[in-house]
Amino acid sequence: MIKFARRAVIGACLATVAAGAAWAAQDNYDRRVTVNNNTGVTLTHLYSTNSGQASWGSDLLGSGVIRSGSGVRVNFDDGTGACLFDVRARFADGDVVEQYRINVCQVSYINFN
Repeated sequence: MIKFARRAVIGACLATVAAGAAWAAQDNYDRRVTVNNNTGVTLTHLYSTNSGQASWGSDLLGSGVIRSGSGVRVNFDDGTGACLFDVRARFADGDVVEQYRINVCQVSYINFN
């Protein structure tokens, strides 16, 4: 069961990301976004898929986690040129929160509160 009162996904902050850096994709969009966890519970798994796909990708955190009060910079570039991504976060208490159609070419942060 999703506990939205405790863990509402705030729409990703609409801060424009600088383009043209060496690590940016061919189209000069930086698809790296900071994922912040302010829930009080450790975020243990983070999955994404570009919004045109039907299945979740691999855990973007690997063996890592995002402790409450922390953030991690995540590269959402999957090589397709997509900017719209769906994100699925799983927490240590079993809760799962999904956010859809996040434009990772235009935002700097995704916040879980």
